[in-house]
Amino acid sequence: MRIAFIGLGAMGLPMAIRLIQAGHAVTGFDLNTRNRAAFEAAGGQWSPDAKGAVQEAELVWLMVVSGDQAHDFLFTQNHAADMPANAMVVMSCTQSASKAASTGEALTARGLRVLDAPVSGGVVGAEAGTLAIMVGGAQADFDFARSALESVGSNLFHMGVTCGMGSTMKTVNQLLCGVHIAVAAEATHVAENAGLDLAQVHRILSVSAASSWMLGNRGPRMLQDEPPVTSAVDIFVKDLSIVAEEARRAKSGLPLAAAALQMFLAASGQGHGLADDSQVIRAYRGLNRGVQK
Repeated sequence: MRIAFIGLGAMGLPMAIRLIQAGHAVTGFDLNTRNRAAFEAAGGQWSPDAKGAVQEAELVWLMVVSGDQAHDFLFTQNHAADMPANAMVVMSCTQSASKAASTGEALTARGLRVLDAPVSGGVVGAEAGTLAIMVGGAQADFDFARSALESVGSNLFHMGVTCGMGSTMKTVNQLLCGVHIAVAAEATHVAENAGLDLAQVHRILSVSAASSWMLGNRGPRMLQDEPPVTSAVDIFVKDLSIVAEEARRAKSGLPLAAAALQMFLAASGQGHGLADDSQVIRAYRGLNRGVQK
């Protein structure tokens, strides 16, 4: 399949490489060229502009940060008009269900097919091809894209025939992820203030009933001063804000999600918005010591 992959960052690059390894012809585009060499070394074709990437694609995969970025790419920059008739657009950005639905309706009106297909599993899952992919869209469109989706995610779920249902599931997922990271930081900070050996603390927690995927993945990075960024603090400000907005629409009280959002906002406000999301622990340090570490 001829695939245009838009967004070759920490998640997008390994996803695109998995598609190449599965035999798909992948043309990539990203405004940031830092991953160009790695993409081309894997067999991808780099496009100097977005129009060149999408104009012959059977499937256009958007791995951008937000629904607003996807909308800007498709309609403000009008790259939807550059795509062949009946091309498939796969949206893997984290966005509200209402945003996914409205974008899907606009693409359908232009004669394009669309799947709402956010992912979860982090860089580790993207590299291993074990991502969970939560898909909303017509059955025929899901069937058409299945081979590409299965190339990057061994945990593939069709949530329903309506564009937006994948994003609804992703919202639930991000609620848990954000709360898990925040509470892992809180527990780590308690142990830190008590003078415990934090490496030993995390080894113990990883084999106890308190373990979680996020603790195992983010916990060790909380012990590093400047861990590599796989997902930034500001990403969870965005994602938990989507959770809060969807809860408001549904008139559902979410006190734990709200508390987690406040800690990510505090970390961002301290100047750590671009740091790895594990560094939400800095908000706890600032709160309880009056300093930013």
